[in-house]
Parts: sequence; structure tokens; C-alpha cells
Amino acid sequence: MTAVARMVLLDLRTVSPYRRQGFFMFGLYLVLFATRPTVLVPALVLVLTPMVAAYPFNVGDKAGLSTLYAVLPVPRRAVVLGHYAWALATFVATAGLGTAAALIMARAEHVPYGPHIVWLVLSIAWGFFAVTVALQFPLFIRVGYTRLSLMATTLPMALVMGALFKFHVDLDSLARWLPLLWPAGLALLTASVAVTLLLERRGVRG
Repeated sequence: MTAVARMVLLDLRTVSPYRRQGFFMFGLYLVLFATRPTVLVPALVLVLTPMVAAYPFNVGDKAGLSTLYAVLPVPRRAVVLGHYAWALATFVATAGLGTAAALIMARAEHVPYGPHIVWLVLSIAWGFFAVTVALQFPLFIRVGYTRLSLMATTLPMALVMGALFKFHVDLDSLARWLPLLWPAGLALLTASVAVTLLLERRGVRG
């Protein structure tokens, strides 16, 4: 097992005591969007995924896990990459479960939810995930989760949601552009990893 994979497992064990809260939030979103299945996956990825992905930073700050990371036979690069890999795994799990639930809900509500809609929804969800995580993780390294959690988790979401409410975007008209979200999101996350690694190497913490 690689060092990055070990870090992903460590993050999983770190957040596992809080799994009930996570499942409760997931169930709450199923209820809230029971009649709007096309909105379910983006909503989950916009709010729930970043919370779960970032929680190892929260636990790490409170429990002083930076000391543990320092004594583990794991390079700092692997620690950072492990956090990002954990975030990606969280996205895949949330999007996968959310899509399955949305398909069931759409069938019950007689809402069209074919492959085209699935592709659109997942593309938007990926864009939300990439922007939020790319903004959050360098800030967590720079300032720390406990000092920045409210702004880092709420501000990007508020900006995105505000833009969506302000500009009523027709998804069908943007369908040909949505595939660009995948490489753009990957590029944004890659840049975020580079910045986070730089901050980690410098030991920057406000």
C-alpha cells in the first residue's frame, strides 16, 4: 500500500466516528430534494462533500494530528496528496450514492432523468467540488481549519449559490460547454495541490 493510500485510510478512520452525522445530512437532503431529483447531486456535492472532505483538517487541528504526521514514516507530500485523494474519494462516493438516489426519486416523481441529465448534473457537481476544495485546502494549510472553517466552507458555497440564483442559467444551452468543467476542474485542483505543497514545505501557518 502506498503512503498516499495509507493517508486516505487514516482520513477515513479520522472521520468514521462522525459517520452518523454524515448519513443524517445525506438523508436530510434526500427529503429536502425529494421532488427535485435533478438538484440533489449538485446540492450534496456543494455542501456535504466539502464538509466531509475537510473534516480531517478539523480533527487534526483539535487533536494535534500534525505531531502524529511528523512521526509517521510518511513524507509531507504524501500527507497533502492523501488529503486531496480523500476529498476525491468523498466526491465519488457522494456523487455515486446521490445519483442512484436521484434516479430512484426521478422514477417515483416521473421526472426525466436520462443519461444526458446525469452527465449534466455530474459535470456541474464536479465543478462545484473542484472550486470548493481547491479554495479550501490551501487556506486550511495557511491558517488552519478551526480559525477559517466558517469562511472557507461557507463563502465559496454562498458565491456559487448566489450566482445560480442571480443568473437563471439554461443548462441545455450550456450543455456543450459543461464537458470543459472536467479538465478545468482537474487543472484547478492540480494548481491547488501545488500551492498546498508549497505552503506545507514552508511550514506556513498564520
